Amino acid sequence: MADESLREAGIQFNLSVMSDDFAKIILDALGSVDTTNVWMKTDDVATAATGSIVDVFDVVKAIYLHAAKTGIHTEMSGNIVLGGCNTGDDKNDNDNVQLNKKSSDKIFQKAGCRFSIYPLGEENYIDKITKEVEKLPDFGVEVSMAPFATRLDGEVNDIFTALEGTFTEIQKTSEHVVMPFTISCNSPSNQ
Repeated sequence: MADESLREAGIQFNLSVMSDDFAKIILDALGSVDTTNVWMKTDDVATAATGSIVDVFDVVKAIYLHAAKTGIHTEMSGNIVLGGCNTGDDKNDNDNVQLNKKSSDKIFQKAGCRFSIYPLGEENYIDKITKEVEKLPDFGVEVSMAPFATRLDGEVNDIFTALEGTFTEIQKTSEHVVMPFTISCNSPSNQ
């Protein structure tokens, strides 16, 4: 299987900000992120992006962090996919440079996340998933089981690093991978 820097991933996500000023917060977050290395399109339903796995995770994490740092309840739900029907015209230069890492690393935000990962067309997929889930605490996140998903709690940077690490490992031996996720922070439920 190809090196992860050479494989194109795609994402479709929704960013929800629980504020009357949601449009400004979302547009500011989108405008604060360097999307040079990905193809990205936003419409009235969702945002889609394609690029290398490294670039897609870099951009999505940065968008979420820039919205979440407002202190307002912020949620992102999406599907990260590898293989299949990516339709973007990305600028995948395969250099593994995370253009937003420096700014993202300066934002500290606690969050909760639920995700699942599906290596499609695999015979022993449960063993493969279990092996990766067992590694999740190594990323500095709290791991627990949730209905139909795995739950991660911790810093947003650590959560996205764990998601990317899991996705990257699974894709090494899988042609098609789908990772649905939802991440939420600043929820009044936690108060």
